[in-house]
Amino acid sequence: MTDDDTNANRLCVYSGGFLSEGRLKRILELSGWEVSVGIPGENDWVGIWGRTPTAWRGEAVAGWTEAPVLTVEDALLRSVHPNRTRPSPPVGLFLDRTGVHFDGSESSDLETLLATHPLDDTALLNRARAAMGQLAHWHLGKYSATDPDIAPPDPGYVVVIDQTEGDAALMGAGRDAFLEMLTFAREENPASTVYIKTHPETTGGGRRGHFRDEDYTDRVRPMTEPISPWRLFEGAVGVYSHSSTLGFEAIFTGHNPRIFGQPFYAGWGLTRNENPVARRTRKLTRAQLFAVAMILYPKWYDPIRDRLCEIEDIIAALAAEARAWREDRLGYLAVGMAPWKRPHLGRAFGREEKLKHARRIRQVGARKPVVWGMADAPDSTLRMEDGFLRSRGLGAELTPPLSLVLDQPSLYFDPSVEGRLDRLIADSNTLPIGEIQRADRLMAKISANCLTKYNIGADLPEISSDAPKILIVGQVEDDASVIHGCHDVRTNRDLLQRARSENPDACLLWKPHPDVEAGRRKGDVPDAHDIADHVLTNVSAVAAMDAADQVWTMTSTLGFEALLRGLPVTCLGMPFYAGHGLTTDLAPRPSHRNDATLAGLVHACLIGYPRYFHPGDGKPISPEAAVQLLINGVEFPRTNRALIWLHRLIAPFRG
Repeated sequence: MTDDDTNANRLCVYSGGFLSEGRLKRILELSGWEVSVGIPGENDWVGIWGRTPTAWRGEAVAGWTEAPVLTVEDALLRSVHPNRTRPSPPVGLFLDRTGVHFDGSESSDLETLLATHPLDDTALLNRARAAMGQLAHWHLGKYSATDPDIAPPDPGYVVVIDQTEGDAALMGAGRDAFLEMLTFAREENPASTVYIKTHPETTGGGRRGHFRDEDYTDRVRPMTEPISPWRLFEGAVGVYSHSSTLGFEAIFTGHNPRIFGQPFYAGWGLTRNENPVARRTRKLTRAQLFAVAMILYPKWYDPIRDRLCEIEDIIAALAAEARAWREDRLGYLAVGMAPWKRPHLGRAFGREEKLKHARRIRQVGARKPVVWGMADAPDSTLRMEDGFLRSRGLGAELTPPLSLVLDQPSLYFDPSVEGRLDRLIADSNTLPIGEIQRADRLMAKISANCLTKYNIGADLPEISSDAPKILIVGQVEDDASVIHGCHDVRTNRDLLQRARSENPDACLLWKPHPDVEAGRRKGDVPDAHDIADHVLTNVSAVAAMDAADQVWTMTSTLGFEALLRGLPVTCLGMPFYAGHGLTTDLAPRPSHRNDATLAGLVHACLIGYPRYFHPGDGKPISPEAAVQLLINGVEFPRTNRALIWLHRLIAPFRG
């Protein structure tokens, strides 16, 4: 996925960051540049970072060697936090051969694309619209350490966007330019309150903005809270910016901001320009502007696959990281967690505030108490369980999970009360098209790569029968999903007998649960051979589903996996995926469940509900990255054998 016209050109650099920052160097390499030091020769280029204080070195060398210059800058989606407040590598770069995107005094590759690209490809523009909807859905921007729950002021206000002193995008503009912008905002909106949106680096990065305490009045107020831009602009009647990326983001909330500098997004008919760029005469739609700036121009990077990628991958990755910060930043108190779980829970949920443990629930600052499963706890307590793409290995073997869910007052396997998963499924009909397409892609990839919850088991023995084949899925009979989700049928033997009585001429394929097969959990059916036609011992879930024409289950997750593969599913209990018009339900449907589409169900269950973590360091990752790790056969950390034996010794006494 490198540029055909670069062919690994040598890029001579004179700033240490190009050599020391691995992500930066890797993106350049994948984009066709061989990062090096030394004097450029014929066909070599000089690399500089934007208009930083060290850029003059490269510019000087380029001047006396007549080498062309490649200007490198962060793309417009960078990270959750600014690099100054929490150092983190960029997810994408701008690589410009003719200028720098924020300098309106000269042209750049970005400006040339905006001015000359046909931008008439329907597929490209549809992608742009879909991605815009996804950014709004997840409340993402260049920096995404924002809280969507922070409400905007009452409608009718004006937003003036501050920037940090010395920002290269200001091209030398200082405090006077920002005071002029504030004057315009006040005079043009005499009845409105003016909110000055401060830059996040002025609250946590040690930098100063352009406004001072004396600039604030009853009608001019600072806004320092980490409000989402998608909420900030909801009720605004005007937006004023010099050259901030936030001004670019305001365009996609429906505004035509008044611009006082010459940023790349000004001059295309989508802004009101105080200092217009004469070269820019073309009128663009929002989708066309987005397509160039966010799809055609940047180089996006996927660290899981170690390759250049598309903006859809970046949105998924940033959504996972932003969600982790939003949910975890106050910290957790893990109550009564088994010792073997603590290391990976600490890696996963202790990245913002170190995870604390306790034997019983108590108040520890603003931390949220968390218990495992259905442990006795007040309704306000968060409950944790494994997600639906778990690992390569069983929970009974203490294999750490790749995904976990948090819910309250109950969990997804309890149909008696409405939980977070129920609400996500109910709301799935309002998802933007980009998220529906994402769910479809994820579903297709899981099916194509034969992934299931545990990803274990052998191939299927040969089965010769012309009768309809029904896969009967066994479960652990004291599993919480059976206890809470089943009614008349609560045992594997009853499940088998019911399936046989309803389907006397079918070929029944009985698949015991792996933990039951291993003798570690309750649910054995000694006479299964007398009821079923075939007993699939140690057979993988995928092989079993491939052999089946339909699936019968009480509440097994395998029923959900069968839906992903287009198999009809009959439920004798009420699992999380039942009651939505997608399964044949032999148990009563709860009043809080309504019909949903398969893509909406998949989005809720695999994207909106679980959290995914890299098995190595616990870093939040997207569902797509988790799937890729399972495809790659990633090694999961081994649990200490002493902890495994201790867990098995005390398990019977834990209740």
